[in-house]
Amino acid sequence: MKSNVPAPVKRIVHIGSRGYGKLTAARRILPSFLICGGQRCGTTSMYRALAAHPTILKAVLHKGVHYFDVGYTRGFRWYQAHFPSQRQAAKLERRHSVRVHTFESSPYYMYHPHAIGRIATDLPDVKLVVLVRDPVERAYSHHAHEVARGFESQVDFAKALALEPARLRGVSERMRDDPHHYSFAHQHHAYRARGEYVRYLRRMARYVGRDRIHVVDSAAFFADPKPVYDGVLDFLGLPYPDELQSPYPLFEQHNARPRAPMRDELRAELTAHFAPFDAELGQWLGRTPSWRL
Repeated sequence: MKSNVPAPVKRIVHIGSRGYGKLTAARRILPSFLICGGQRCGTTSMYRALAAHPTILKAVLHKGVHYFDVGYTRGFRWYQAHFPSQRQAAKLERRHSVRVHTFESSPYYMYHPHAIGRIATDLPDVKLVVLVRDPVERAYSHHAHEVARGFESQVDFAKALALEPARLRGVSERMRDDPHHYSFAHQHHAYRARGEYVRYLRRMARYVGRDRIHVVDSAAFFADPKPVYDGVLDFLGLPYPDELQSPYPLFEQHNARPRAPMRDELRAELTAHFAPFDAELGQWLGRTPSWRL
């Protein structure tokens, strides 16, 4: 939908499209891969680059469906309603003589305590793409993003960090014990916690296997996107665009927000906090994260 379409009209169109989608759910393809996070790590840029691939059809209405985290009670037919039809996929497959894929990108899947288990159950062969970046910068960007969206009332980053332990105290346990429990703070205010990447990657691997997870360092992606993009295509088993006589996408950085420089003492504090998690991440990946080189 174009940006100048009024929001109420968009909502009506989306509701109608999802209603039709549910009626035709059995005739729709399901994702073969998901971008699961991390938030503010370049997921939108990767999503748009992959959506431009000639044999990938994106989700019909939204980049992120948020089914496996906050929408699971809606049911699987509701989820299927978000994806292209088998007929549309078959037409594209005839054109390129290769399998067509679809996907979505919901960064909260990485952090939500039940999402990966649900994904493993409902999409047993799915592959997961995860982007990571300097967790200090990620936290700062996350806070600015939530303030801009009106989801964070504490505009001072240091004060928001100080509030995080109280906001999240006991929340993970409640969510673990009650799959229907929702926490606004867990989704929007976990500035430190969501940068402890290795914790969530290990959980993913327990559910789907290490071989079905591909981790992208977003700094490498933005510095030299083509080989990183090719690496994702290799992981997904997809041909390079030029093998299909198609151009590579325009690699652009999306959703970046201007911010004042972070205070040195706060940066040092966060760098120290993330040091053990970054060290474990390096061991898990078999390479040192770019921000620790």
